[in-house]
Amino acid sequence: MKQLTQRLLLAASVAISFIPLSTVFAADNPTVIRFGVPSAGEGGRPKAGGSFNATAHLRGVLEEEFKKDGIKVTWTFFPGAGPQLNEAFSNGKIDFASHGDLPAIVGRSTGLKHKVIFSAGRFTSAYFVVPADSTAKNIRDLKGKTISIFKGTNGQLALGRLLEKHGLSEKDFRVISQDTFSVRTSLATGDIDGTITTPWSLEARGVAKRIYDGRNDRTTYGPSVFWVSEDFEKKYPHIVQRVVDTFVKQAYWSTLEANRDNQYRLWAQSGIPYLDYKREWDGVNLKEKLNPSLDQYFYAATKKSVQQAKSYRLIRRDVDVDNWVEPKYLKVSLQKLGLENYWPQFDANAKQIAGTGTQTKPTKAW
Repeated sequence: MKQLTQRLLLAASVAISFIPLSTVFAADNPTVIRFGVPSAGEGGRPKAGGSFNATAHLRGVLEEEFKKDGIKVTWTFFPGAGPQLNEAFSNGKIDFASHGDLPAIVGRSTGLKHKVIFSAGRFTSAYFVVPADSTAKNIRDLKGKTISIFKGTNGQLALGRLLEKHGLSEKDFRVISQDTFSVRTSLATGDIDGTITTPWSLEARGVAKRIYDGRNDRTTYGPSVFWVSEDFEKKYPHIVQRVVDTFVKQAYWSTLEANRDNQYRLWAQSGIPYLDYKREWDGVNLKEKLNPSLDQYFYAATKKSVQQAKSYRLIRRDVDVDNWVEPKYLKVSLQKLGLENYWPQFDANAKQIAGTGTQTKPTKAW
């Protein structure tokens, strides 16, 4: 009996030795990586623009990175923006996603388990737009009138901040909720009296005008976040690192001046006109806005977003930002790729910290 047992164990060990290494490692990899995008292009098309994450999708860099492993990459676009993405994640349909500050905070405060692993962008310009025939000269002139915002998105938090700067709050208006594209129609038809939106194509058509131009305003919008589900991170930390590496490489590509115009054309696949991106982004310091850093500014601005979301009664429970952010993946990527000093770092007041952001190219070969 003992000899039989030994022969069986020997046979099993020999059989295992002939299993290809690729099969062993494949067991440690997911079969699919699912990305969520809290927006969609014109008419709901599955493309977006205005960020290095969007460029990563349009260039297919994640698909290329994981093709050799047989890992499928999927992207789901949510016209219902952050709230709809939160719902999809709560139903187990998403592994990674970018998010504006408010919907990410709302999700975390309600118990969604994800970890922020880098910033998806910062310093979004804020414009307040009214119909072209409006007599309003500033936001105070609209008191008591109907304004629109996509409630539950980062735009709602931005609206609260912008109104606060003018000594106002949502209580001073009739505030309705509309998605990004519906609000444009309402401006053109005069069904609303004002909103926060990108003005360029509306002005070109002669249907709207700006009464607040916050192109250099760094305090109305908070930084966007990019997160991974806690379950996915625990199972596949090596995959998380590769995802972050790939996005950091894309962020670098996106900041190169030689790629600026090509990136506008990629973003225009979303249905937002090329000229809109050109008007919005020409002259912009790409390294400042397309910046994945988890610096002092990111932490301070995100904590402020949590506080303001509570004060505006948009969330009930607090969010511990320090416990929510996991910076190790980004730190490893920046060191591995030789980009430790490439992106400018900012302090809590959104002022660039001296001596950073001067690096012009990677210090290591990829």
